[in-house]
Amino acid sequence: MRSIDEMSGDVVNAAIRIHRELGPGLLESVYETVLAAFLERSGYKVDRQVPVDIVFDGMSFPAAFRIDLLVEDRLVVEIKSVENFNRAHAKQLLTYLRLTRQPVGLLLNFSHETMKEGIRRLVNDYKSPQ
Repeated sequence: MRSIDEMSGDVVNAAIRIHRELGPGLLESVYETVLAAFLERSGYKVDRQVPVDIVFDGMSFPAAFRIDLLVEDRLVVEIKSVENFNRAHAKQLLTYLRLTRQPVGLLLNFSHETMKEGIRRLVNDYKSPQ
């Protein structure tokens, strides 16, 4: 089993390569489709548009959100093609991490001139009360 750091590195490297080939500013769905296929070809299990349920106080809200990519059932990847990240983008990813109890997520913005400017890694340090 690959470490979360190795997976993160592979996803970032793939995103950089795709960004160089396709260029910035296309629709998010283009980058999602190509990145998922590239990672699958590299041997990763990748699920697209994964529904995220909310369960609270005996109430269930199925498919309240959708994760762009879930790599190896452990790494959440949220893809953007926006001028700049804002706080809502990080909150969106953190929400996914907490609700799915996943440790790490990547926020990738393909809209910048270079991909390096559009990479954020978030760690879910939220601990559920015991």
